[in-house]
Amino acid sequence: MLTQAVATPPLSDLAQDVREGLSKPGQKELPCRYFYDEIGSALFEVITLLPEYGLSRAGERLLRKYARAIATRVASPVVAAELGCGSGRNTRWLLEALSRKRHVTYCPIEISGAALAMCKRQLDDIDSLSFVGFEREYLDGLVEVSGLRRAHERLLVLFLGSTIGNFSRRQGVRFLAQVRQNLIPGDFLLLATDLEKPVKQLLLAYDDPLGVTAAFNLNLLARLNRELGADFRLKDFRHVARYNDQERRIEMHLLSASEQTVAIPGAGLALTLERGETIWTESSHKYNVAEVLHMGHQSGFRCDTQWLDEEWPFAHTLFIAE
Repeated sequence: MLTQAVATPPLSDLAQDVREGLSKPGQKELPCRYFYDEIGSALFEVITLLPEYGLSRAGERLLRKYARAIATRVASPVVAAELGCGSGRNTRWLLEALSRKRHVTYCPIEISGAALAMCKRQLDDIDSLSFVGFEREYLDGLVEVSGLRRAHERLLVLFLGSTIGNFSRRQGVRFLAQVRQNLIPGDFLLLATDLEKPVKQLLLAYDDPLGVTAAFNLNLLARLNRELGADFRLKDFRHVARYNDQERRIEMHLLSASEQTVAIPGAGLALTLERGETIWTESSHKYNVAEVLHMGHQSGFRCDTQWLDEEWPFAHTLFIAE
């Protein structure tokens, strides 16, 4: 379980985060935001089509059904800023509804250049839509978008896909409060949250029988091999999905199937893992309806409307900045 830091020149964000996460005593971690290189983004698109992964289809059903209602609630000239756009497939329903009666500027904020390019291709044919992408961290991009909007325009922040679930509950409230700091009263936040459901159903969604989610998780190590010169042997790791009952979250881990040492030259790191030791790669917290509303209130928002999907318990909540 030794981790040895080696002298290294100034590191990229990826290298620095890898160095910090894998040097932690006890539970080692890798940030889930690095899943989404070109290969990871493509694998995630496959995951959204799996019968076990009902989350994406629930979000799409809600947007298809209520896009016009949302557009009506957001009546002013609007700039739509999406935190983590993915392919943009689901967002399309809302953008089409928003742009029917007015010109809309859409600003996806995404650390994955591959996802931004995919999103632009998906939305390029929508009339009355200007696409202005930002390859940035969420809050850095939101600061830029907020500074660009005109005095008469409202900002509509889209945080879809239940990405808020990747934060701990406390971190989630803190993050939404930081989002609120970049808004003015009357701006909007559309927040997607995955709701509590039977554990067996959740575990299948994050450990599908075809092994697509396993490939998605393992690609994180493959990315470190490609970009940081690491020598992870993927065959010596296993994808593990666990439900943490106390925290009400799914956790994804990469389990070392043997005692092994891995060199990561680009991060200046030599890593030794014991057999059975894991690297924690993602959390996905699940909520009930009441705590979603409370989370918004704690962050400086009030609920305007909430829409629920009953087939796969899931919520889209439209908040207004107070």
